[in-house]
Amino acid sequence: MRNRRPLMSDINVTPFVDVMLVLLVIFMITAPLMKHGMKVQLPKESISPLESKKTSPTITLKSNKRMFWGEEELETLPAMVERVKAFKSENEDGEIYLKADKMLDYGFVMHVLATIKRAGIQNIGMVTEPSGA
Repeated sequence: MRNRRPLMSDINVTPFVDVMLVLLVIFMITAPLMKHGMKVQLPKESISPLESKKTSPTITLKSNKRMFWGEEELETLPAMVERVKAFKSENEDGEIYLKADKMLDYGFVMHVLATIKRAGIQNIGMVTEPSGA
C-alpha cells in the first residue's frame, strides 16, 4: 500500500491575501480619480433670451477687472455694494445682470457674484453672447 499524506485541515490564506492586495492596489489607483469628478465639455450654444418686462441694471466686468454700473465706472467693490444696496432699496424684487469678459479670472467673477448676493440681490442673470449658429 502507498503512503498516503495526511489530510490538511488548515486553510490556505495565500490566494486570499493575493486577491486582497490586488483589490487594494485597484482602489488606491481609482480613488483619487473619483474625487476630482468628471471632465465635461461645456455647451457652446446659448439658450434663447428671456422675456423681461422691466429693465434691470447691468454690471459689466472688463478683462482688466474694471467694473461698470451701466455706463458708469465703479472704482472699488464697496462702491458697487453701495449701488446695489441703493437699487435694492428701490426695487425689493430687483434683479441684476452681470456681463463678465471671458478672459477674466473665474475667482474674481465668483467674488463679485458673492458680493452682489451679500448686498441683498438674489436674482442675478449672467449675460452671454448668442452663438451665431
